[in-house]
Amino acid sequence: MTTSEENYLKAIYHLTHLMPKGVNTNAIAASLDTKASSVTDMLKKLAEKELVTYQKYQGVNLTELGKLSAKMIIRKHRLWEVFLVEKLGFAWDEVHEVAEELEHIQSEKLINQLDQFLGFPSYDPHGDPIPNAKGEISIVDKWLLAEIEVGQKVTCIGVKDSSADFLKYLDKQNIALGTTLQLLEKESFDGTLKIGIGNQVLVISDKIANNLFVK
Repeated sequence: MTTSEENYLKAIYHLTHLMPKGVNTNAIAASLDTKASSVTDMLKKLAEKELVTYQKYQGVNLTELGKLSAKMIIRKHRLWEVFLVEKLGFAWDEVHEVAEELEHIQSEKLINQLDQFLGFPSYDPHGDPIPNAKGEISIVDKWLLAEIEVGQKVTCIGVKDSSADFLKYLDKQNIALGTTLQLLEKESFDGTLKIGIGNQVLVISDKIANNLFVK
């Protein structure tokens, strides 16, 4: 597959979670910052390769082959993110764009060797699950911090928003994967939370709480 085809498969895979009955072309166009007409042309190519099923005005779905192909792209992306953070000292807000380029390397042997070298990690630096070589994904129960009851102690296990700005904000607040948080107070008016991290007390917005996964 071409780089463009891989980008489309990955975008459709992620959008399927929001549109399980069929992803529309406008959503794909917005995700990839391209024109709807370009999306239609690409969907026809992917359909010819039996990677998607597509009918005009009815959306697009990945075939089983398409799902597996998308998972393998995501697998490469997330393994490279682990490598960049653990072995090369990148910060978790620096790795996404680099991994976007590395994910298109086609060597299956390289990726399997990379997986072994890293100790077969289950999650990337943002807490997202890494598909194994068969496309299987480990799913862990998780909640948004905004859903937790006052008094509960939880552990940060991932982020919903992996933008560099959000990750930098978390770094400033000393919040990382594995950080233990306790919800001390919850403001009913606007959802503002007061949380305890060790001896530190933080006040965070509802927007932050709705982008932080905990268990």
